Amino acid sequence: MQKRKIKKRYIPASETLTEFDLRVLDFQNQGFLVPTRQLIKTPEQIEGIRRSGKINTGVLDLIAQEIRAGMSTAEIDRLVYDYTTDHGAIPAPLNYEGFPKSVCTSINEVVCHGIPSEDEILEEGDIINVDVSTILDGYYSDASRMFVIGKTDPDRERLVRVAKECLEIGAEAAKPWHFVGEIGKAIARHAHKNGFSVVRDLCGHGVGLEFHEEPEVEHYDTRHKGMLLVPGMVFTIEPMINMGTWEVFVDEEDGWTVVSEDELPSAQWEHTFLMTEDGVEVLTY
Repeated sequence: MQKRKIKKRYIPASETLTEFDLRVLDFQNQGFLVPTRQLIKTPEQIEGIRRSGKINTGVLDLIAQEIRAGMSTAEIDRLVYDYTTDHGAIPAPLNYEGFPKSVCTSINEVVCHGIPSEDEILEEGDIINVDVSTILDGYYSDASRMFVIGKTDPDRERLVRVAKECLEIGAEAAKPWHFVGEIGKAIARHAHKNGFSVVRDLCGHGVGLEFHEEPEVEHYDTRHKGMLLVPGMVFTIEPMINMGTWEVFVDEEDGWTVVSEDELPSAQWEHTFLMTEDGVEVLTY
């Protein structure tokens, strides 16, 4: 038997309706999907997420300094764990739903969720996504960067560059009092214009008080508006851009590693964003 789905509705924080509440309720009454009140972060919560994001950024800055050919992905994992814990925080991926490491390291055709290993050695020409998530005092942040190991071929360089542009274009499309669907539409347009595809089976997400919250942030044009974006929401945009087909499969041996179906290279960049009255603010770098 399937559970009956109950549509969550916006509930104002107090009995006195503010102009903000009335504006959200107006969209809700028109039949649009709006965030619950719990998805709109308080100033105190935003500050906590911001502090978490600073540590998350520090981790990625450290990896940028240390990453090199001949390095194992297990060494990256140790750097992430040590830096995070030394700063009083927790690596969010560690033991999350059974994930065994502190970071995801995804090389070449691995789209995401690659598991660090002593046997996986970075080689000249590899492209790798290092995906870091941090918990500090109960607040979550999430970001990833692409790294090119030494020199690689022009096609991979362009893939990495366009993937970053897709993130930036998606962020520009995220506007207050507009809809999540605009993000994926803008990303897909840029990726397709450059001859690449956008993974559809994984998406960005709300973040902050939990690792994964609403809304789901699709990176392709779903032809749906999706959830209304309002100031105070915190979410990731993290497009996965493939050189070939957008289709992927999960490695049966570990149950985590996501690989492009045609095993052509993939690239991804990710930030955590705060929606403000003027657009998004980056909480991670």
